[in-house]
Amino acid sequence: MRPLTIVLADDHHVVRSGLRVLLENEMNCTVVGEAGNGPEALAMVERLQPDLLIADLIMPGLSGLEVARQTRIVSPNTRIVILSMHADESYVREALRAGVTAYVLKETLSTEFLYAIQQAAQGHRYLSPPLSDRAIDAYASQTAETNLDLYETLTAREREILYLAAQGLTSAEIAEHLMIGVRTVDTHRASMMRKLGLHTPLDLIRYAVRRGIVTLDG
Repeated sequence: MRPLTIVLADDHHVVRSGLRVLLENEMNCTVVGEAGNGPEALAMVERLQPDLLIADLIMPGLSGLEVARQTRIVSPNTRIVILSMHADESYVREALRAGVTAYVLKETLSTEFLYAIQQAAQGHRYLSPPLSDRAIDAYASQTAETNLDLYETLTAREREILYLAAQGLTSAEIAEHLMIGVRTVDTHRASMMRKLGLHTPLDLIRYAVRRGIVTLDG
């Protein structure tokens, strides 16, 4: 059986090193890449197409949740494990909606962490205690029954502009970054705001933080 291929994404080098040693010593796997921020993680996943992505919930640039959402597009066969300090229902629901296979709390013991990775590798959904099996079913049901997710109605360009605008870039700066015209940026921005029901730049930032598209610390 070939080794499981894994990409690790966490902005702390010590954490990544510890996870690499644990995984490669205790499982038949190979860590094929390490990333210190969200955009780097996404690019690495797209290039390497790993079996598994293990990502911190909070990372600079793009959060683990947004990396998960985009991983579903660029590497649909990659299963995703989110590491988090947060057991809040809202984070778990967003993670499941983003296509995450396992949501593992950072306080988890190493044996349980390895079990979670094994479950995710086999395609089984896993949530750390105190999140129960019943919670998995409840969250999955809530996710399935939720009305249309407005974020899913955005085009790829509108998502790019949402991400950049949420970081405080002006239309001119976004235009330069994406190499398109300012008027084009404004058109996409207006369409994105209308679809999401947002009215002000502050609304946009709050939405992006709530959805995990950007993080307050970077």
